[in-house]
Amino acid sequence: MEIPGNDPQWERQLLEKIAFASLKEQRAKRRWGIFFKLAILTYLIAVLVLVVDWGGSEKLVDGKHTALINLRGTIETTGEASADKINGALQSAFEDKGTAGVIIRINSPGGSPVQAGIVNDEIRRLRTKHPEIPLYVVVEDLCASGGYYIAAAADKIFVDKASIVGSIGVLMEGFGFTGTMEKLGVERRLLTAGINKGFLDPFSPQDEKQKEHAQVLLGEIHRQFIEVVRQGRGKRLKETPEMFSGLMWTGSQSIQLGLADDFGTVDSVARDLIKAENILDYSLKENIAERFAKRFGAEMGQSMAFRLFGSERAALH
Repeated sequence: MEIPGNDPQWERQLLEKIAFASLKEQRAKRRWGIFFKLAILTYLIAVLVLVVDWGGSEKLVDGKHTALINLRGTIETTGEASADKINGALQSAFEDKGTAGVIIRINSPGGSPVQAGIVNDEIRRLRTKHPEIPLYVVVEDLCASGGYYIAAAADKIFVDKASIVGSIGVLMEGFGFTGTMEKLGVERRLLTAGINKGFLDPFSPQDEKQKEHAQVLLGEIHRQFIEVVRQGRGKRLKETPEMFSGLMWTGSQSIQLGLADDFGTVDSVARDLIKAENILDYSLKENIAERFAKRFGAEMGQSMAFRLFGSERAALH
């Protein structure tokens, strides 16, 4: 009788079986590894789609509806409260055949007079182009300065009794470091081509002529602001000496002064005035790319701009 272990053919077959089994096991592990990786990737993509705000407006209802546009935060060229985003949302809302009325919900301390002015102009243009579509403003916590500059273009302004409204004024802010520099023994070396190129330089003593010129600029922007408010509110406005001084009032006081019309919320205005309870949000929001660029690029760009052109700026705050 021949012993299998002494048969070279048998040994080779055994080794082949072991090799094939090992290879099969490795292939199975590889398949399962790929499967689990794809499963995890699919799960992450699903979470990303559900959770992340990709920007754009929401389309939730069909037919007649109230178009809602949110204006939150500082009015500036970047962010959700820029003229580009607000005007884009306004144009989409007015051009939708199902829009029965538009509501801008404002919660803003103000910001750029230029951005606020662009939005104000666009509201007036769209109201003239679509006279059948009313536009109302609903104030939440705060509608101040540039926020009110925009609100003044609406057909009516609604507030809560505790809302803060007003601050019809303009400011230009900055700092002066000359005393600190002297104490530290730091010498300022500023070279310019143009006698006023170092306009209101924070590291140089304040120049009275430049200060007077800055006041002229602020006064002109303030007059523009006042004219916009008077034009928008008309005879409803009950002017007082303090109205355009930069003071703010509660919602109740703003109604008495003619800065607002009545108490109301988004829901009550949509239901009782526009007669379209279905509310569709047209707000354009920052997408992921914009948020990334804003976070990592805005500070660098702003720092460079300030170095080149100075740090003073006018704002409706």
